[in-house]
Amino acid sequence: MDHSRTPLFTALKEHAAKNPVQFHIPGHKKGLGTDAEFREFIGDNAFSIDLINIAPLDDLHQPTGVIEEAQKLAADAFGADHTYFSVQGTSGAIMTMIMSVCSPGDKIIIPRNVHKSVLSAIIFTGAKPVFVSPAQDANVGIDHGITISSVRKALKRHPDAKAVLVINPTYFGVSANLKEIVDLAHSYNVPVLVDEAHGVLIHFHEDLPMSAMEAGADMAATSVHKLGGSMTQSSVLNVNTKNGYINPYRVQTIISMLTTTSTSYILLASLDTSRRSLALHGREMAARTIELAQYARQEVNKIEGLYSFGEEILGGEATYSYDPTKLTIHVRHLGITGYETENWLRDHYNIEVELSDMYNILCLITPGDNQEAIDILLTALRELSNQYMHVNEINELVVKTPEIPQLSLIPRDAFYGDTEVVPFKESAGRIIAEFIYVYPPGIPILLPGEVISQENIDYIIDHVDVGLPVKGPEDRSIQNVKVIVETDPIF
Repeated sequence: MDHSRTPLFTALKEHAAKNPVQFHIPGHKKGLGTDAEFREFIGDNAFSIDLINIAPLDDLHQPTGVIEEAQKLAADAFGADHTYFSVQGTSGAIMTMIMSVCSPGDKIIIPRNVHKSVLSAIIFTGAKPVFVSPAQDANVGIDHGITISSVRKALKRHPDAKAVLVINPTYFGVSANLKEIVDLAHSYNVPVLVDEAHGVLIHFHEDLPMSAMEAGADMAATSVHKLGGSMTQSSVLNVNTKNGYINPYRVQTIISMLTTTSTSYILLASLDTSRRSLALHGREMAARTIELAQYARQEVNKIEGLYSFGEEILGGEATYSYDPTKLTIHVRHLGITGYETENWLRDHYNIEVELSDMYNILCLITPGDNQEAIDILLTALRELSNQYMHVNEINELVVKTPEIPQLSLIPRDAFYGDTEVVPFKESAGRIIAEFIYVYPPGIPILLPGEVISQENIDYIIDHVDVGLPVKGPEDRSIQNVKVIVETDPIF
């Protein structure tokens, strides 16, 4: 296919050049009806292609023209049979995957460290999650992916599961052997869905982990906006129909149900053009990014008190391969938390990182970075080391994750059940009716239907006390929590 073409973006430019008289939404009418300062800042070109699904521009909900062409080009670029553009982010694509294969009461095997969109989809469908614990890294205090042995155990216990969901790669860039997991699941006639939110570049360079489509997975939600150059909130859903598990027409129906009818053509155009860049120059872009990231990693590891893992972590079931463009920096030996490091970098060097936790910060190195940006980060980290090394007591690394709670109710039944509010510190033994998770990366500690344990309470309070962002409950202070009403017994 001719990947120099951008059918959607070209059609938008041609339409704007005709300067049509518009009697349709959006009401700003090429920017004339919007705030003057905002228009000046954004620019007239952006407003000229901020359009709606009129006939010349096709319709994302039932594409038959330029959007269909753009999606076919994307499918070819990503090695998929079908690709669907998402303007609801990767969250919308993930929910589409699950809702395409699960019905009320169906089981789905998922890692515990899934994104909250997975749990949202489970509530919407009424599915029953079968959780698999991710492998933990006791050296840096992070979770990796699930292992093939844990997936095998789950499939033996639940051969009636409707799908296995895998994160590939994880937020920190680490992958298990996805091909083995896919082959194992398919031996049970179970499809594999992949959260590939942090894996757009892996499609274009052999030194990166294997992509979901190459591994033979059945669906993969991929964030083009995170690393591939498109605008925030634009992603793709790649589908492989060769295995016979996925109905593409069902997928189109579900993604349409979850997608606004006022689809952003600016976001769609950015997907079209980013596909062009990746298809034509993806390997070169990835190679340059890997080189920058490896340079940064080498220099970080020369700084006293800091550590960024690399190939030395490979060799385990959950650490089959890794993406070096995810620069995880372990700061515990400076006697400070990752959260404190994030704030220090912001306050002293105007640097913003992707996430922080108790022991680490994560910096994403992308095709948008250059040597100058890396050198600013390294200068900041050297000063950080000089300021904190040998000053504070080094905290012991404790990989302290509570046991997966007992699931007492299907999450949808708990979420929509009769509830009452009780003090969180006194909620042990009750069935929670809302989410509690640490974000980023959005990993659930408790989800609707699970029985709250004292261990859960202590773990969450510890995170709140050190200032880490714990989110989810309606009470943002996490003083109170919604639980299922316990009815009195009848004698």
